[in-house]
Amino acid sequence: MRKRLAQDDNQAEKRAKTFDKVVGFLHIFFVGFMVLLIIYLFFIQVVDVGKYRARARSQRVGRIFSLRGDIFDRNGIKLATDKVYCDVYAHPADYDHTPEELAKILAPVLKMPQANLIQKLKRPGPVITIKKDIDRNMSKEISKLHLREISLGKKNTREYPQGTLAAHVLGYYNFDADIANGVEYTAKDKLEHIINTVSFQKTRDGKIIYDFTTDPVATTTNPKGENVTLTIDAAIQHVCEKEIEKMVTEKRADRGMVIVMNPKNGEILAFAVYPTFDPNNYKKATPQQLKNWALTDVFPPGSTFKTITVASAMDLGKINEHSTVLDTGKIRIGNWEIKNHDYHIHPYPGNISLVYLFEHSSNIGAINVAKMMKPIEFYGVLKKFGFGSKTGIDLPGESSGLLPNWSHWDGTFHATMGYGYGTSVTAIQMISAVQALANNGVRVTPHIIKYSQEEYDNKVHYTQVIKSETAQTITKLLVQSIENGNSEVKMAQYQVAEKTGTSRKVNPNGRGYSPYMYTSSIGYIPASDPQALIYVMVDSPKEGAIWGSTVAAPVFHEVATQIARIMNLKPDKFGKNMTKR
Repeated sequence: MRKRLAQDDNQAEKRAKTFDKVVGFLHIFFVGFMVLLIIYLFFIQVVDVGKYRARARSQRVGRIFSLRGDIFDRNGIKLATDKVYCDVYAHPADYDHTPEELAKILAPVLKMPQANLIQKLKRPGPVITIKKDIDRNMSKEISKLHLREISLGKKNTREYPQGTLAAHVLGYYNFDADIANGVEYTAKDKLEHIINTVSFQKTRDGKIIYDFTTDPVATTTNPKGENVTLTIDAAIQHVCEKEIEKMVTEKRADRGMVIVMNPKNGEILAFAVYPTFDPNNYKKATPQQLKNWALTDVFPPGSTFKTITVASAMDLGKINEHSTVLDTGKIRIGNWEIKNHDYHIHPYPGNISLVYLFEHSSNIGAINVAKMMKPIEFYGVLKKFGFGSKTGIDLPGESSGLLPNWSHWDGTFHATMGYGYGTSVTAIQMISAVQALANNGVRVTPHIIKYSQEEYDNKVHYTQVIKSETAQTITKLLVQSIENGNSEVKMAQYQVAEKTGTSRKVNPNGRGYSPYMYTSSIGYIPASDPQALIYVMVDSPKEGAIWGSTVAAPVFHEVATQIARIMNLKPDKFGKNMTKR
C-alpha cells in the first residue's frame, strides 16, 4: 500500500513539473510576442509612419471628373465635344425623409410621376437608381435641394454637333470601352491630356475632405483635355458630301468619295466618303458605312495615272513638252490586245502630241511613253511619287497600295503600268502623288490636323519628286488638253489642270474583272497658282454612260465652282494663253 502511494506521489510530482515547464514556456512565448508586437507597433507608428499615412491617404484620394478636348474645323466650327450627364441615386441607409416625402420633393425636378418615384424609393438594396442621363440644368436643381440621401453620378458622352459631317475624319469614341477611330483615335493623347490635374481626399461614401490645401473651386470644376483644330473647312466638306451623295444616288453606284487638298502644304480641306454614318449613333452603322475605304482599299487608278507616266518620262529626259508619240490605236502585247477607248472613232491617230495624249486619254500613247523608260527607272520615279508606301496621313487604317518591284515586271506589266493598270493605289496615295505636280514637283505629307510649328516640323515632310520645270510643263499640257476639248471640268474664270480616269473593277475573288468600273477625276485650280487639288472617285456606277468624264467630272466641276466661291479664288483665265506660275 505504501509502495503504491509512493508511486502516486512520484507521478503527481512529475505532472506538476511538466505543468510548470509548459506554463514557463507559455510565459516566455507571451512575453516574447508582446515584445515583438511593441517593436512592430513602434515601427508602424514612429519609424515608418509616412508610408502608412500615404497608404491611408491613397485609399481616400479621388480625382476630378475630366472631359476630352473639343475638335474644331479650321474656322472654329465645333465638330466634336463632350456632354456631361448625371445619374440620380438614392441611399436608403441615409434616408432623412420618408419615400413619400422624397417623392414629393423630387417629382417636379425630375419630371416624373410621384407614384413611380415612391415605388422606386421603396426598392430594397443599398443603392437605388432613380433616373439616368439627366442634363446639367436638372442636376444643378437637384444639388440645390441638399438631400443627404440623394447623390449624383457624373458621366460624359461624346457628341458631334454637325451630325454626319466629316464622319470618316472624326471617327467616334466609346467611353465605356475606350474604343476610338478617326481623329478621335490619332489625337487621343492630346484630347485626353490634362495639364493641371486636381486631386483631393474623400470619405468612404465619396464626400470631399476639405483641408487647407483643398481648392474648393478646382474640386467643382471639370478639367478638360486639349482642343484639336483640323485643316478641314466645314463649308467645303458640306459641298463635297452633298455632291458625291447626289451622284452616287443618281448613278446607283456602290460608293463614292471626294478629297480636297491644299497642294502647297498638304492640308486636307475636305474628306467626303459615301455612304456615311452618324458618329452620334455609330453603333447602328454597318461595317461598310464605318469603313474609310479612301484609306484602306486599293484599285487600279486608270487614266489618271497617265499624268504620272508622262511626268516620269519627262523628268528622266526621255521626252519634252514638244515630243510626239506614235499612237497606232491598238497594240498586241503577248496574248493581250490593247485598244484606245475611242478606237472606233480614231483607229490610227499616228504621231500625237502630249496634249492630244491627255485630251483623248490615249492608252497606246501612254504605253509607248512608258516603254521609253527602263523598268528600274520608271519604278524609281514611282517610288518617289509615293506609290507602294503609306503617305503618313494622320488617320488610322491607311494601306500601302501595291507596286511590284521592277525586277518582277514583264513586257505586259510594263505596258499596262503606263496607263494605270500595273499598280493598285489608295485614293489618298493618288492625290498625294498628283499634289507634287501641282506644287512644283514637291510632295508634302497629307495631314488633317492643324499642328504647332514644332509638331509640323516633326510630322510633315517635303520630298522633291520631280524637277519644278517638269511639274510646270505637265500642268501646262493638262490645261491645254482641257481648253482644246469639251471637258465637263472646263471653267469660265479659271484654268483647270485635270485628268479623268476609268478603270475596270477586279472581281471580289481576285480573278479577272467584273462588269463594273471605277470612274475618277483629279485636278487643281487655278492652274497658274494652285490653291485646291480635287480628287473625285465613284465606284461601280450603273446608270447612263459610265466614264470618268460623265460621272466623276461633273462632280469635280461643281465642287471646284463652289470652292472658288468659298475660298474667293482669284481668276486666272484672261485669254487663250496661260498666265505664268
